[in-house]
Amino acid sequence: MIDPERTVAALDAFGERVGAVAQRGGSVLLGTGHPDRLLGFYAGLADALSAVGVSVLTPAQGRCVDITTRFGLRTCTLDYVGGVGVVRERDGERAGCATPVHSHSPLPVRVALGAAAEEGGVLPDLVIGDHGWVCGAGQLGVEAIGLADTDDPALFVGEAEGAVSVVVPLDDGVRSDYYLPLTRYVLNRACLSQ
Repeated sequence: MIDPERTVAALDAFGERVGAVAQRGGSVLLGTGHPDRLLGFYAGLADALSAVGVSVLTPAQGRCVDITTRFGLRTCTLDYVGGVGVVRERDGERAGCATPVHSHSPLPVRVALGAAAEEGGVLPDLVIGDHGWVCGAGQLGVEAIGLADTDDPALFVGEAEGAVSVVVPLDDGVRSDYYLPLTRYVLNRACLSQ
C-alpha cells in the first residue's frame, strides 16, 4: 500500500525542485520509460517550464540506443515527444513513427547527456522522469527527481543513497488521465500554474 502522506510530501518536494529550476531560469531534461501512462504528466511540466523560459533540452534526437534485455539486444531510437525523451523500436521506418516503448534502462539518459557534453551544449540542471532516466542521471551526478512505483525499488534506493533528490511513490500503471491532478499539484507547488 502507498502511504498518501508520503506521496503528498514527495510531491511538495518535487514541486519545490521544479520551482527552483524555473526561478533561476535553468535547464531540464525530461524522460520516461512509461510513455503510455506518464508522458502527459511530463509533457505538462515541459510546457509550463518552457513557457517561463526554462530550457527544455532534447539532446541526441534520433540517436540509436542499444538496450540489452533478457530477450536479447533491442535497438531503439531516442526521440522527444512534447519535450519528453522516449525510446522507440527501430524498424527502418521514418523516425518518430514507431510507438514509444516501455524501458527501465539508464542508457537513453546516458546517450542524451553524453551527446550534450560532446556537442559542448548545455547540461541539465535537473533531470525529471522515472526509472532509468532518473537513476542513470543520478549515478552521473546530475540532480534528478522522479516518479516511482513501489514495486520497483531502484529510485527509492537511489534516494536513500543520495543519488536521487526526490522520489514520488505512486502507482505508475493507471490510466494516463489520472495523473493530470498530479501535474496541476506540482505546477501549483512550483508557482507555475497557468
